[in-house]
Amino acid sequence: MKAWICDQPIGPQALRWTECPTPEPKPGEVRVAIAAASLNFPDLLVVAGKYQFKPEPPFVPGSEFAGTVEAVGEGVRGLSVGQRVAAFAGTGGFATHACVDARLVMPLPADFDLEDASAFLCTYGTCHHALADRAALQAGETVLVLGAAGGVGTAALQIARTLGARVIAAASTPAKLEACRTLGADEVVDYTQADFRDRLKALTSGRGPDVIVDPIGGDLAEPAFRSIAWRGRYLVIGFAQGRIPAIPLNLALLKGASLVGVFWGDFARREPQRNAAALAELARWYAEGKVKPVIDRRWPMERLHDAFERMAGREVVGKLVLVNPA
Repeated sequence: MKAWICDQPIGPQALRWTECPTPEPKPGEVRVAIAAASLNFPDLLVVAGKYQFKPEPPFVPGSEFAGTVEAVGEGVRGLSVGQRVAAFAGTGGFATHACVDARLVMPLPADFDLEDASAFLCTYGTCHHALADRAALQAGETVLVLGAAGGVGTAALQIARTLGARVIAAASTPAKLEACRTLGADEVVDYTQADFRDRLKALTSGRGPDVIVDPIGGDLAEPAFRSIAWRGRYLVIGFAQGRIPAIPLNLALLKGASLVGVFWGDFARREPQRNAAALAELARWYAEGKVKPVIDRRWPMERLHDAFERMAGREVVGKLVLVNPA
């Protein structure tokens, strides 16, 4: 097999594409022949040693991938050789093969495209947990999605629409705003402009959004939170801008609003039955055409350096997918 190896977590430039022994699955594992893997922002942080999850070097980065089960370890039930699966494993995805805990694998319906599947579990699982579970989003409410053209943002936009919400998509360029319109955003707003809060006020008749989806953090968090509606829910998903914001807690008091943490990975581990039900609903929505990953680029696996450069430059709309030869 071939894999991208991280010997030193000092950034993407230190990764090397090399031949490795093909691993054998341990008890409870399956080996997956990887068809495609997608990039998530934490992948960039992991290879730079800046994420809370710090795998021991050397390791193969790549948290999310899809492919076909090639071998099954002792004790695995419900998975068989030849089965198409998606996985969110934390590491191992930027390679041609990976052994993964069978509990982290999602069996796929026969008509689920593998490239779509490689860009599905993390962002759609996160956003379903965020909106349907943590925010208890109701039809007719207004959702503001920050960073709406990214992987989390495009998933949140589609899920909020499916749940019957009105969606305001916030992004940073005209091209990204237009992409959000194409995906069905009811309104769009440029969050880099000085009148960001005034625009939100105008778009909500002075009330503010009921739910705010925030995978960005940084300087955007406080002005967004100041705009939230009475009894609003602010979903803390990530910090793609790089800085963890400090929000004055009196704002939560004044708005009767909630700051709500969203940690899908731990939710899936702690509440596996609820997570399985959520993923099953998402798979149904995919089959019905209600949700579908937005693929920015499909590049060969060997172009990981280029992919990280595009992600670091904030150029990706949706998800960037790396593919292995069929």
